[in-house]
Amino acid sequence: MNKTVGTLAEAVEGIRDGATVMIGGFGGSGAPIELIHALIDRRLKGLTVINNNAGNGRIGIAAMIDAGMIAKMICSFPRSSDPRAFTEQYLAGNIELELVPQGTLAERIRAGGAGIPAFYTPTGYGTELAIGKPMAEFESRHYVQERWLKADFGLVKALHGDPQGNLIYNKAARNFNPLMCMAAATTIVQVSRVVQAGAIDPEHVVTPGIFVDRLVEVPEPQQEEELVRAGAVYP
Repeated sequence: MNKTVGTLAEAVEGIRDGATVMIGGFGGSGAPIELIHALIDRRLKGLTVINNNAGNGRIGIAAMIDAGMIAKMICSFPRSSDPRAFTEQYLAGNIELELVPQGTLAERIRAGGAGIPAFYTPTGYGTELAIGKPMAEFESRHYVQERWLKADFGLVKALHGDPQGNLIYNKAARNFNPLMCMAAATTIVQVSRVVQAGAIDPEHVVTPGIFVDRLVEVPEPQQEEELVRAGAVYP
């Protein structure tokens, strides 16, 4: 099955108000800026966004916040080098935050993709992050129960992909992206190049095509940090 689509607008079709959306990236590494901005063009409302952070500057996720699209952020680092967008909306009471330790966030996403509804971790025990969560003791140590994270849609950035959706990533851009491909009901991927079927060595495939639903080529993707340094603002 050929999973490629011709435009970014076509790639983000079907994402609706109130959807839960996982967005890959560790800071700007692996962040699908072009897919995010195509989603902003749709001006949706009430989204829950799962990401490692809550945006930077006035582009990407921060631009989604500026546009009033996000009702809730689930993330580890709401304060980036330039967290104005999130800070303004959070202090105004316009956006909800669920703070999750980074390793726990990754494991909750992995659990969602693996079909594991809950697991126990010592991280967060005895802190405000554990309030209201089930606790258990294993081998004389206290643990907090954490629930899986799943999403209606996942927006992901990869280096190369073939028409069947098999993906490889560029170094650290791998971060949360493979986990989110598994945990999202519909996974949408931007790649720098769509290669022919069979061009990717099967031993090098990181995300198998079974976890990918749509693939769009973005030959020269923008980098979040460079845009923030330049003071870019999404129109």
